[in-house]
Amino acid sequence: MNDYILTCCSTADMPKEYFLKRRIPYACFHFMIDGKEYLDDLGESMSFDEFYTRISKGAMPTTSQVNVSQFIDFFEPYLKIGLDILHISTSSGLSGEFNSANIAKGILKEKYPDRKIEVVDSLSGSSGYGLLVDMAADLRDSDAGFNEVLTEIKRKRLKLNHWFYFSDMAHLKHGGRISSVTALAGTVLNIYPLFCANARGALSSVEKPRGKKKVLNRMLIHMLENAENGKDYNGKCYISHSACFEDARTLADMVEQVFSKLSEPVRICEMGTVIGSHAGCGAVAIFFYGKERTDSE
Repeated sequence: MNDYILTCCSTADMPKEYFLKRRIPYACFHFMIDGKEYLDDLGESMSFDEFYTRISKGAMPTTSQVNVSQFIDFFEPYLKIGLDILHISTSSGLSGEFNSANIAKGILKEKYPDRKIEVVDSLSGSSGYGLLVDMAADLRDSDAGFNEVLTEIKRKRLKLNHWFYFSDMAHLKHGGRISSVTALAGTVLNIYPLFCANARGALSSVEKPRGKKKVLNRMLIHMLENAENGKDYNGKCYISHSACFEDARTLADMVEQVFSKLSEPVRICEMGTVIGSHAGCGAVAIFFYGKERTDSE
């Protein structure tokens, strides 16, 4: 039995049932919509259907990360029973959660000097973050030790490719990723901005395909160009979406047709309320292991 516990945050965009089955506790972010704050608790406080329906009607939710006090409350019960903690954080390029967890770590280390606490930056987001957590859980379950899992997370995090496209120009404009003029032009011209994650764990604009069919084909091409072993990629592939399951399913079918050696069928997950607050409706993201990310992306 392991003498450490693996933890993460709700922004890994995996179902609650997954975390329960894999024995991975998660700290919850918060979001505010229509003037009321909710816990980002994987659809329990507010179903994803209701959340995205409100967005489709014009709501512009805001989000807040897990703060230092909340992390202390989250970590301490495990330290009290003698477990070390390996916490995988949301990308520091997307959130300040990594810093909050580290401050909490420093406070708790003074109280529990014999316990090991590590906070590792995933440099990943949404179900890409979830895919990295999944890799760590697989290692843990194979009886890998604390340091071995930590080393492997750091080794593989930049090999985890992220490709996102967005449909909701209003949310991209609201988040400061595009200008008002670009948002208007994108809507008129049926543009689906395509982004990837860079080495800092932040999103970088790559291209602006016109039409959904074109952007889905471009995502498949980027996977062909970047996946480990090309068409012979035999790892896992995750896809997340914000209220557009059919588009995600179309992309998954395309991937499964081309990549016949996947270790398992493509896993499709819903973007949670925090990622969805910034993506808006109609976003699709794909995640797989491949070429190492660079800052030039």
